[in-house]
Amino acid sequence: MMGIYFFSRILCSTYIHSVYPEKMTTNSTSKMKKELGLFDVWALAAGATLSGGFFLLPGIAAASAGHSVPLAYLIAALFLLPGLLAKAELATAMPRSGGVYFFLDRSMGPLWGTMTGFGTWISLVLKTAFALVGVGAYIGIFFPDLPIEPVAAGLALVFGVLNMFGAKKTGTAQALVVIGLMLLIAWFTGFGLFKVELGSLSDMLATESGSLFSTAGLLIVSYMGLTKVASVAGEVKNPDRNLPLGMLLAFLTAIVCYVVGTEVMIAAVGVEVLGANGGDLTPVATVADALFGNAGKIVMTIASVLAGFALINAGIMSASRYPMAMSRDNLLPEPLGRVSPKTSSPIISVIFTVAVMLLFLTVFNPVKLAKLASAFQLLMFAMSTMAVIVMREARLASYDPGFKSPFYPWLQIIGIVASFWLIFQMGYLSIGFTLGLLWFGALWYKYYASDRVQRSGAIFNIFERLGRSSTDGLDRELRGILKEKGLRTDDPFDEIVARSFVIDIAYSTSFEDIVEGAAALLAGRIPMTAHNISRKFLEGTRLGATPVTKGVALPHMSIEGLSNAELVIVRAKEGITLQAPDLELSPEKPDSTVEAIFFLISPKENPGQHLRILAQIARLVDGDTFNEEWQSAADELQLKEVLLMQENFLFITLRCDSKAAVLIGKSLKEIDLPPGNLIPVVRRGHKNIIPQGETVLEEGDRLTILGEPESLKDIRSQYFAG
Repeated sequence: MMGIYFFSRILCSTYIHSVYPEKMTTNSTSKMKKELGLFDVWALAAGATLSGGFFLLPGIAAASAGHSVPLAYLIAALFLLPGLLAKAELATAMPRSGGVYFFLDRSMGPLWGTMTGFGTWISLVLKTAFALVGVGAYIGIFFPDLPIEPVAAGLALVFGVLNMFGAKKTGTAQALVVIGLMLLIAWFTGFGLFKVELGSLSDMLATESGSLFSTAGLLIVSYMGLTKVASVAGEVKNPDRNLPLGMLLAFLTAIVCYVVGTEVMIAAVGVEVLGANGGDLTPVATVADALFGNAGKIVMTIASVLAGFALINAGIMSASRYPMAMSRDNLLPEPLGRVSPKTSSPIISVIFTVAVMLLFLTVFNPVKLAKLASAFQLLMFAMSTMAVIVMREARLASYDPGFKSPFYPWLQIIGIVASFWLIFQMGYLSIGFTLGLLWFGALWYKYYASDRVQRSGAIFNIFERLGRSSTDGLDRELRGILKEKGLRTDDPFDEIVARSFVIDIAYSTSFEDIVEGAAALLAGRIPMTAHNISRKFLEGTRLGATPVTKGVALPHMSIEGLSNAELVIVRAKEGITLQAPDLELSPEKPDSTVEAIFFLISPKENPGQHLRILAQIARLVDGDTFNEEWQSAADELQLKEVLLMQENFLFITLRCDSKAAVLIGKSLKEIDLPPGNLIPVVRRGHKNIIPQGETVLEEGDRLTILGEPESLKDIRSQYFAG
């Protein structure tokens, strides 16, 4: 029970955060908590995926693919894999609300952002409309006189109103539905395996290839939920690992459930029953009746209805956020981006979304709804894969994904070609509607949005290399994302700070003198002369490459042949004036006077880490208490403490009258520190020593120890008196 409670709490939290991104702050002082682990990512992605594809589509698929339905689900998954990996990469690089629209807008530019934004929105609307029809069919089991279409339309209106006024309160219910859904699917499939005789591989291969691939294209919509978890990337612990791995595990879970589950369905009632009259719209209820009797049918029907409710509710919420995001980027009229202060819901966007949904329910039958949703989803996967190619070839250092899609660029090229090929296999309606929507998006951008948008995508950075355009705005945005994402677990930020040089100046001086002093210190650790270091820092400042904000300057550069990043920290109590006309100054300090300077030099081979370290310093500087703590620091150690996470470091001074006296005369390799702890710097007199294993400790040495909080507690108790 405690596990279920924890699971529901996590899912509820995730659900609300993903639905209401506008309420999540991203400043340095109010950062979203990273609470979601690998299990949570898997659970969210798997639950969102299985709620639709398992309960609604198998009957329709059986009508066209016969015994090959399990194989069609497997083929659909293989076609989807490149796009899934692409979205995982883009999500770890750009964790933003708006999903695939944001990725494509920032990579391909606002024209493609407009076209694919419309496409993604329409695919979600179509998928939700299909779910409405399915739920209407399952409700019809209990109320056979109720026509499906009016029931579906009524549900659309109900959940539309719920999203306008009370959606935030449905998070717990949604979480419980997902938990129950996965348990019931496991029960349905697991017990079903013991009651039926599964078909042979030859039966699966009996269907004509054209029908098989067309059905596989139809089934793409079954996997759409896998990528929804990308919207909560900012709340995932170790997202570089847990986000792609969780999505992949959910992907494998969906494949097993779909392949094994549909094979059980076929074996239980036969393709003639499952595919009758264009496809059974309530396949799970039909099979449950055959396997478990009327009681099982009732249980699975209720489960199907609840799963459909969850899918509809989440579908309307997700779909309505796309017009809102596009409106805020000036691609759609401003009212669509408004959020009600009372309900925290984009009411106009919800109304607009539900209206289009009702139109589709009137015009298209269930098969066409599923096909069109899948066609648009295939297009989005193809464009997401293209976005990965564009972002990598743009060679923006600020593009820093924690996960990279493998086998670049061949897997990406195959994914693009395969997606478009599968769209063509689905027939003229899918082709025509997809092309028509793209054409509409292009016309809309040309005649409405082009004059309202001033940004460009990463693709123009490729043109920049040919002397045609620039992406300064995108680079700044990506750097802002880096600032919000923070450091990776393997970034040695604390170590760099711990062994950094400190210059503390209480008198008035010039920036040039400070640069010379910092260069002289750095020259002892890097393969450059002090003169060249000083010259490069001054050139960068004059060119406007030195960020300045809130009285802090960040001169920085990357050089080849460097093994570790090096840092010089400067405090100037009287302030230093920078003479650089192109500096971008913050509103809080409109002049160029700074009290803190951080000189950073990093290996050129690791530009991502360089930017993450800069972003971490900028994030700390933006904190409300930084200036006060910086000015009040009594010495070098306290200056470093302002930058370090206090629970991750410890200072020990070796004195004869303390417990630490046992370390005097020992070399570092003789000291038995807990695993994961290190001594990056030893302060001896006025010098910082970068210790080696043979370094012998002396009385008066001050050790900086970095490690995990629990192990540091043990070290503190071992070497501190009292």
